[in-house]
Amino acid sequence: MPRLFHLRPAFLVAALLVCTVSIYAQDAAPTPGRLILVLPFENKSGQSALSWIGDSFPDTLNQRLNSAGFLTITRDDRQFALDHLGLPIDFKPSRATTIRIAQTLDADYVIVGSYTVTPAPNPNPAHTPARIAVQAQVLEVGRLRMSAPLSDSGELARLLDVENAIAWKSARQIDPHFSVALQTFLSASSGVKLSSFENYIRGIDSNLPQERIKRLQQAVAETPSYSAALLALGKTQYIARDYDHSAATLSKVLPNDRLALEASFYLGLARFNAAKYADAEKAFSFVATRLPLPEVVNNQAVAISRQSRDAVPLFQRASTADPNDADYHYNLAVSLLRRGDFATAQREVDLAIKLHPTDNEAKQLSTRIAAGRSSAPKDPNAFEPLERIRRTYSEAPFRQAAFQLDQLRAVRLGTLPPIQQATQYVQSGNEYLAQGLLPEAEQQFQAAIAADKQNFAAHTGLAQVREQSASAADASAEAQLSLKLKPNADAYLVLARLDLKEDKLPAAASDVSNALRLEPANTAAQGMKQALQSRNQPLP
Repeated sequence: MPRLFHLRPAFLVAALLVCTVSIYAQDAAPTPGRLILVLPFENKSGQSALSWIGDSFPDTLNQRLNSAGFLTITRDDRQFALDHLGLPIDFKPSRATTIRIAQTLDADYVIVGSYTVTPAPNPNPAHTPARIAVQAQVLEVGRLRMSAPLSDSGELARLLDVENAIAWKSARQIDPHFSVALQTFLSASSGVKLSSFENYIRGIDSNLPQERIKRLQQAVAETPSYSAALLALGKTQYIARDYDHSAATLSKVLPNDRLALEASFYLGLARFNAAKYADAEKAFSFVATRLPLPEVVNNQAVAISRQSRDAVPLFQRASTADPNDADYHYNLAVSLLRRGDFATAQREVDLAIKLHPTDNEAKQLSTRIAAGRSSAPKDPNAFEPLERIRRTYSEAPFRQAAFQLDQLRAVRLGTLPPIQQATQYVQSGNEYLAQGLLPEAEQQFQAAIAADKQNFAAHTGLAQVREQSASAADASAEAQLSLKLKPNADAYLVLARLDLKEDKLPAAASDVSNALRLEPANTAAQGMKQALQSRNQPLP
């Protein structure tokens, strides 16, 4: 049976990226398979109203495992595989069926599981809080080997903590050397209310557009910064052709969010359909500068063309990156026609027709180019083509490209001396930390320490991760270790914030004083100095 993961166009990465990775990876050790399929968990609670919880596990586990450096199969592609195999979305897979799905999607691992909820929710849950118990297993497809059960439990109100713990245990099962702390995973979903999470899951699972919008609006109303719900709502509004509301929703996803690329892609489409071409160009450009995949570059070029500007270079980039896409050759031909480069335009439209022989517009374009090359007066009723925009986004090629780039970067770093490796990892870790991506940041700082245990900045970064994940004792230990390696303001400030939370004002003042001695202009230290003075605690 053909494997859909390789056959579906959604999974094709820009050729340039793949070739570049291959060139650099030729001398590297082979990377073990890290493609993971998470199936919905089985509801064993006996309560159909809690079935949404089972659908929520793939969403949470995919997010955490992606942040841990694995590549997961999206919900849409999982459903595509089920349709291909003639299986209903809510089926309960046997071991044999699970293996068939995994092989169809080329997955290296499959995570399956079940859950129970006791006691049943009642009108006064404060007296008898519901609890959830979860059991998961990891199937290693290549060896057809199932892991021992991975269990976790807790109050239902802390469902996300339980799901994050299962994600962490699954990552450790797949990669025993995985070093990110459990508490870092637990902190990754902080700030999302359970009711928002439920409305989000019920919303994305609904086949009724109005119900979907209603649920997602409720999720956003309860947790305004919930980027996954904002993205889902904005996409739903876009599909409903409510372009202005779609753009307003999608623009609330912050630029440093992990979902910002997809949100900006649909923001560009919403602006484009509202004829706000300059805004559309800006949104597509934001995505293209980070992941220059051909469909994004193409859309950026189309938005430029609608502003009566020359976009030939961008169309050339798109068609070079994916020469088997007829639309990219068509668009380049249109743009070249406007330039008056009839010979090159003819070659491009001929390629488009060869790739898509039934494309009538391409045939009309060919006739139009031929008419433009002749000396006869232009026919006022002649066909006037417009470049084609890509209106659908699939997360898979973006994530796969990012995954490939991470692999490429790891290979490149492996050629550097350890001290330089550590410096690069710290820089990347600080970038992730600034975005609030704690699991990703911790991995980079851990890699830096593995390369150079004497790198003080890596220990400071790890202290900041521990601080933000509410691991105060570990944060203090890492900050102290960093200071032993080299006195630095950031480590002192970690200690100052920890001391301030415990109301240890003299200790905090001493930490801030030390930070300011090292960096007198440090704004964070200056801010803490003022905070201490407002509490009548002068610096020593």
